[in-house]
Amino acid sequence: MNQQDFPANPECRELLDLTISKNASDLHLTVGAPPIIRVDGKLYPQMERQVLTPQHADELIKSFMKQDLQQALPEKKEIDFSFAYQEKVRFRVNVYYQKGYIAASLRLIPKEIRTLAQLSLPPILEKFTLPSQGFVVVVGPTGHGKSTTLAALLNLINHQRRAHVVTIEDPIEYVFDHQKCLISQREVGSDTHSFSRALRAVLREDPDIVFVGEMRDLETMEIALTVAETGHLVFTTLHTNSAAQTVDRIIDVFPPHQQTQMRMQLANVLTGIISQRLIPRVAGGRVVACEILIANPAVRSMIREGKIHQIPNIVATSASEGMISLDKVLAELVSKGEISIDDALTWAIDPKQFKMMVY
Repeated sequence: MNQQDFPANPECRELLDLTISKNASDLHLTVGAPPIIRVDGKLYPQMERQVLTPQHADELIKSFMKQDLQQALPEKKEIDFSFAYQEKVRFRVNVYYQKGYIAASLRLIPKEIRTLAQLSLPPILEKFTLPSQGFVVVVGPTGHGKSTTLAALLNLINHQRRAHVVTIEDPIEYVFDHQKCLISQREVGSDTHSFSRALRAVLREDPDIVFVGEMRDLETMEIALTVAETGHLVFTTLHTNSAAQTVDRIIDVFPPHQQTQMRMQLANVLTGIISQRLIPRVAGGRVVACEILIANPAVRSMIREGKIHQIPNIVATSASEGMISLDKVLAELVSKGEISIDDALTWAIDPKQFKMMVY
């Protein structure tokens, strides 16, 4: 089958086209509900379409699964993969079981990798692409643009530096063309067995920059920090809410007897942390709000000494260096009339302090 004709099921293609035309971020297929799309963070059931029966859902979902994935699903119970659709976009897919029936969530990945300016991201983020070694973490909830931000940063490097970039992803999301960089994209499952195994091997692949799709366990975190320590620029993601919480999470993963050493290691290699949210705009669409931590001497000192609770104060008082707290960004967006105070309060780290900024 020609890639342009995949998937072959006409109804499935209709649903993928609908997701693209509505500028939706996700498509959900679940037994007992019609197909549902997510637009600007909200779910919209497609009521004009039939409620999915077990057989109907099975046919739709298996139409975009290759044979080997279909065979592996009953044993694995959930599978991550991605596929290109009509050379327009990619879809990142998680197929899983619920109540004994097959279900799927499809995330739309645009083909075009947008720039920091097109994404309305702060220009200071460009600073994170410049060092020859370091550790940059992008954090935030699922579906709030972490992958898109990282793709913009990596593509900036791709156009500015002659370097070898190795990505380790599960699954591959944005596909990069080689520009000034050689970009090797490795997918967990098809190109490597695990994040930790791929990271162990990466130092023998002559990389300059390494992107780890997600730090899921102690072993992955430990090797990622070591890769940064040995003279490489490492980008990765975590599901945490703030810069301070990210530092805590990385250190707390390790057993108590290792934590002092890991604090020293993290303090030495950390370049910065970007914590981001996508907030509904009053006028429609969504706007990105970013907390930015830059690892200056004060931040490194707090990490070494285990005084993580003082990091928010450093962020709040270091605006001249490009740092900003999430609550301050939210307060600015409210004052400009871009987002509602209720939506801002939903995502504020410290709602009490946030109210003082606004009122």
